[in-house]
Amino acid sequence: MPQARKQKSRIVKFAVAQPVLRARELAKRGIHTAGLTRLTRSGALERVGPGRYRLAKNDRITEHHGVVIATASVPGAVLCLLSALRFHEIGTQLPSDVWLAVPRGARVPRLVTPPLRVVNISPAIFDIGIEVHLVERHPVRVYSIARTIADCFRFRNTIGLDIALEALRETWQSKRLDLTELNRIARKLRVQRVMQPYLETIVL
Repeated sequence: MPQARKQKSRIVKFAVAQPVLRARELAKRGIHTAGLTRLTRSGALERVGPGRYRLAKNDRITEHHGVVIATASVPGAVLCLLSALRFHEIGTQLPSDVWLAVPRGARVPRLVTPPLRVVNISPAIFDIGIEVHLVERHPVRVYSIARTIADCFRFRNTIGLDIALEALRETWQSKRLDLTELNRIARKLRVQRVMQPYLETIVL
């Protein structure tokens, strides 16, 4: 069936070019779900969520592949908290979930893999400290080191104060922390007073 082979070739080409295939977007290009189903059954594709697929075997896969899949599946999301710490190689946390920040009220799709931990952020402060990094040739939005540390103190009851202190201490000792930037962001996030006693202990 030449038509089926042609469609398979087109799907694989799209899958190589982007981390997550959306059935709805492919349908607009004349590729229907039957082709995706056949490739999934053959093992060429994996289903990561409703209407979402990825290439099963990809030589570009890195340790951050789950991050790529998560951020590609949730447009506009930003890697935050424990996943941002891991991405920046800060601390000892190895989160099993991918922590994503989304604007409060944003719709988040269900994923089979990777598991997500969604943090709702006020739109007024959502864009502060966003960086864009290329991972597996795809742009990944992640909060900066300063924003991540400020967030760790802001969500200390969720992740634990010990993690926030570990991140603060490690980045200061390794000279990766811009105190001016940290204070600027902490003021906007209204955690400067919370952080101040710990900053004085670690920095001074």
